[in-house]
Amino acid sequence: MISVVIADDQPLVRSGLRMILEGEADISVVAEAADGDEAVALVLAHQPDVLLLDVQMPGIDGIAAMKKIAAHNARVLILTTFDLDEYVHHTMRAGASGFLLKDMSGEDIVSAVRQVARGADSLLAPSVTRRLIQRFAAAPPQPSTARLGQLTAREVDVLRLVGRGMSNAEIARELFIAESTVKTHVVRVLMKLGLRDRVHAAIAAHQAGLT
Repeated sequence: MISVVIADDQPLVRSGLRMILEGEADISVVAEAADGDEAVALVLAHQPDVLLLDVQMPGIDGIAAMKKIAAHNARVLILTTFDLDEYVHHTMRAGASGFLLKDMSGEDIVSAVRQVARGADSLLAPSVTRRLIQRFAAAPPQPSTARLGQLTAREVDVLRLVGRGMSNAEIARELFIAESTVKTHVVRVLMKLGLRDRVHAAIAAHQAGLT
């Protein structure tokens, strides 16, 4: 069972999300928050698997709330109406595992919660994925970390393609390997590099100059 806390200042949004998520047998909404401070308190109290967090809320905003819960294990899925690069950039840097827009379908939101809970398949809304990747690609690459030396040649190949924004299925076709093998490589890359999720692996690939 995937436990979820919903944090949004709009009651209708919270009730709509609860209805969508609790219609799934494997998801349970354990609490709702109307502001950033309440979101922090509920995460500490319930230790959810996933926090659905709005960016703009009364009190402390979503980014400040994320920083306060950084030491805990909840994976944060940013859900907002604002399709703006600065939000994507700052929330990813603060440790978010995904960034979705509120106009996405209920099916996509449910899928996102499941993927974020699994960790290795964290995601961004399709409308912002390409711009985020391009933003980091345009920045000067950082020196390669010593941890990259722990990767096998195949794991480096997978990391490079993750950095290009490719899905597991696309990577599998590119490298002529099974999709399950790609998933295994992604998990190992995350473990070896000490990365939180797939999004941060893509950022690391760009910073290391792999793409």
